[in-house]
Amino acid sequence: STIQAGINAASDGDTVLVSAGTYVENINFNGKNIAVIGEDQETTIIDGNQSGSVVTIESGEDSTAVLSGLTLTNGSVMEGGGIYIYYSSPIIRDCIITDNNGNNTGGGIFADANNNTGYPAPTIENCLIKNNSATTEAGGIKFHYSKGKIINSTIVNNSGGIIGTGGVMASEQPIEIINCIIYNNESNQINDSQSNDTHSNIIFSDIQGGWDGEGNIDADPLFVDAENGDY
Repeated sequence: STIQAGINAASDGDTVLVSAGTYVENINFNGKNIAVIGEDQETTIIDGNQSGSVVTIESGEDSTAVLSGLTLTNGSVMEGGGIYIYYSSPIIRDCIITDNNGNNTGGGIFADANNNTGYPAPTIENCLIKNNSATTEAGGIKFHYSKGKIINSTIVNNSGGIIGTGGVMASEQPIEIINCIIYNNESNQINDSQSNDTHSNIIFSDIQGGWDGEGNIDADPLFVDAENGDY
C-alpha cells in the first residue's frame, strides 16, 4: 500500500512498479540500486505533504538507481523539496517535479557532493520541472559540488528567492545541459558559479535571455497551453 514498503522489500537490481494513484509519503532509496517506476507520470503522484523531500537518494546509489514515471509534489525542506540527492548518481527520467519548496535552496532538486572527491553525476532526463520555489536560491535545480546532466527537459516557472536563479544553479563543479528549455524562471535562468575557471557545457537549448554555447537559442518555446500544464 506504500511505495516505501516496496523499496524496503527490494534488493539491488529489482524494480518497484507503482500503480496509478496518489501516495502521501516521503520515500528513501536507502542505498539500494533499484528502479522505482510509476505507471504514468501524470497519474502516479507522490505527495510529500510538506514533510520533507518527496524522494531522498543519499547513500551512494549509482546510475542503476532509477526514478521514473512519477509526479513529485508538495515537498518542503531546507534543501531539495522534490528530490534530495547526496553523493549519488541516480537517473531521474520521465518525471514531473512541481510545486515543491526548498526553504533554503533547490526547490525542485538539490544534488550535493559536499566537496568530496569522485564527484557523482546524477542524470535528469525527459523531465518537466515547474512551479517550484526556494527561499534563498535555485528554485528549480541546484548542483552543489556535484556534476550531472540535464537532458531533454523543460524547466519553467520556478522561483529563485532572495538571491535568485529560478532555473538551474551549478556551483563548484561543471554540469551538462543538453536539448533543454529553460524559460520564465524568476529571477534568472542559469547561474554557472565556478571558482576554478571551468564552465558548464550548455548546448542545443532554448534559454530565455540567451546563453553562449553551440546550438543555443533564445526564442518563445510556443508551449501549447502552459497555464493548464501542457508544455
